[in-house]
Amino acid sequence: MQKMRMRGVRQHEFQEDFYIPIPLDVDNITALSPFLVPQDHLGSPAVFYGMSAFMFFLFVAGTGINVLTIACTIQYKKLRSHLNYILVNLAFSNLLVTTVGSFTCFCCFFVRYMIVGPLGCKIEGFAATLGGMVSLWSLAVVAFERWLVVCKPLGNFIFKPDHAIVCCIFTWFFALIISAPPLFGWSRYIPEGFQCSCGPDWYTTGNKYNNESYVWFIFGFGFAVPLFVIVFCYSQLLVMLKSAAKAQAESASTQKAEREVTRMVVVMILGFLVCWLPYASFALWVVNNRGTPFDLRLATIPACFSKASTVYNPIIYVVLNKQFRSCMKKMLGMSGGDDEESSSQSVTEVSKVSPS
Repeated sequence: MQKMRMRGVRQHEFQEDFYIPIPLDVDNITALSPFLVPQDHLGSPAVFYGMSAFMFFLFVAGTGINVLTIACTIQYKKLRSHLNYILVNLAFSNLLVTTVGSFTCFCCFFVRYMIVGPLGCKIEGFAATLGGMVSLWSLAVVAFERWLVVCKPLGNFIFKPDHAIVCCIFTWFFALIISAPPLFGWSRYIPEGFQCSCGPDWYTTGNKYNNESYVWFIFGFGFAVPLFVIVFCYSQLLVMLKSAAKAQAESASTQKAEREVTRMVVVMILGFLVCWLPYASFALWVVNNRGTPFDLRLATIPACFSKASTVYNPIIYVVLNKQFRSCMKKMLGMSGGDDEESSSQSVTEVSKVSPS
């Protein structure tokens, strides 16, 4: 009993920096500090090196594809449309995650502990959360823009580049509101999973950080609300497209477009869920099952899914866009003529079908 009480004292003493379940046979909590020593008690070196290789892949692939997206938009004027502004905004948020989040995790997994220290942990956690929130809301803005343009709920309202710029500013402003509180005492950024990446504190409760309220806050405005916007807008889009396809049942092109858009919408929604559902589900499970034993290393899995979004989101929204794909081929010295006819069309697969 005395040993358990001492363990609680030691845990409280160091809870400003990290949280890990401490075995009863550990006499000194600093012996397991993720800022001081390799976390070999959580896994073999091979596991850490494997995670390091994965993070390096995300850093190289994510940085490359998002830099290429921005470079193409700068070089080719035909890409500077209102919707592409939002896709470029998505690329910038992904770059923040890859250059700060994925690269830091690559280094930390390689040495098997949080080599950047408590301050670096807060920076990495904040940057990854900020970039992730901008990404989430950018996807919601894309869905909202498609709904306005294709379904025309506001009649003849025209979504212009100025509107897109305002939406981009909104994504960063709102993402900052969501990700900044842990820097100022509402929750905190600490090592998670294998203790080589950082995120909000989902684990501790009953302390001055009010972690439970922050978890519900970030779940609501960082996951549930943008998911609702995406599902609502794309479902309305599909309803309109199916009505148009039914009215023009004899038109093979309309039927083909309806199938393509349906497939793209399903891919977009599934991509969103693959990105963020594991992370949101894990956080809510931990908050609502206080005291239930769980393997802290499981937190690494949802963190990997969220960071991997920097690669497969651009694939869904940019590489599968004929106009972007054509320009990327040209920039890389490859043939781009097969998609040249799309240069005067709308910039996404979704916009191939209009209300008419």
